[in-house]
Amino acid sequence: MAAGRIEARLRELGISLPEAAAPIANYVPYGVTGNLVVISGQLPLRGGALVATGKLGAGVTLEQGREAARASFLNLVAQLRAACGGDLDRVRRVVRLGGFIACTAEFTQHAQVMNGASDAAVEIFGEAVGRHARTTVGVPSLPLDAAVEVEGMFEIG
Repeated sequence: MAAGRIEARLRELGISLPEAAAPIANYVPYGVTGNLVVISGQLPLRGGALVATGKLGAGVTLEQGREAARASFLNLVAQLRAACGGDLDRVRRVVRLGGFIACTAEFTQHAQVMNGASDAAVEIFGEAVGRHARTTVGVPSLPLDAAVEVEGMFEIG
């Protein structure tokens, strides 16, 4: 595997990763144990602002939710790059993603929202590495009134 393959893929997709965000409370952005990297939940920040605030089913559209999940995943990848010492080619597998969707009690399209993150994982890392296990749950609220938060677990080499 040539060095810089994932960075080249990001450029090809027109994706510029943000800087890895500092935690907003008393936790670390990621933990590495053995060959696993566990990344704390990332909000859908882009350029320092939330992509979507509020709740799905009450003003936030499915497309806005999907875009928020994608932005959250890109923030995960920024943390992952930091955990890998800047070398995303060390990523062997996207093991699991967890999605939290701020929504009304009646909202039931959580999976479609989370596809914004899952689709980005496959788009960036390819089918073999990017396909993953996943949990998606609806919650009454998230930090800073974010519409979506995504966490992840990755295998690195």
